[in-house]
Amino acid sequence: MSKTLEIRIDDLNGPEIAELLQCHLDHMYSITPADSVYALDMQALRVPEITFWTAWNDGKLAGCVALKDHGEDLGEIKSMHTATEMRGQGIARKLVETLLDEARRRNFVRLSLETGRTEHFLPAQKLHETFGFTPSGPFADYGPDPHSYFMTLELSPLAAAK
Repeated sequence: MSKTLEIRIDDLNGPEIAELLQCHLDHMYSITPADSVYALDMQALRVPEITFWTAWNDGKLAGCVALKDHGEDLGEIKSMHTATEMRGQGIARKLVETLLDEARRRNFVRLSLETGRTEHFLPAQKLHETFGFTPSGPFADYGPDPHSYFMTLELSPLAAAK
């Protein structure tokens, strides 16, 4: 990762993000049964309760992540993806740090996510474990799914975390 990594809120209008999100969706459908894919397309991400960030490394799109506000102090990590050629450079970690700061700023009490159970998803599970996420059950509108792995982090306010 270069020293010029920039993470910014994105309006989901650029062709680069359309391509990265399509790559993310294609990948999810290639490794997960279709009825167990909960990844969102661009249209589903363009709602008021979702904030979407992109990471740019030397001017090239490196990754993305979204925060969905479910109300009742619950946030969800959605659409986290790092471009294949940018993996292993700490970009996903920086995206999660940005999202966590915002979740704390908004005074969320819990932050949850759904990912897969297979070995394909172990890097995501391990990354989130480093932030203190632990296995949990379904949340919000999710039901039990044999292909899903749910994780939750109890949050403390940003002021208390620093």
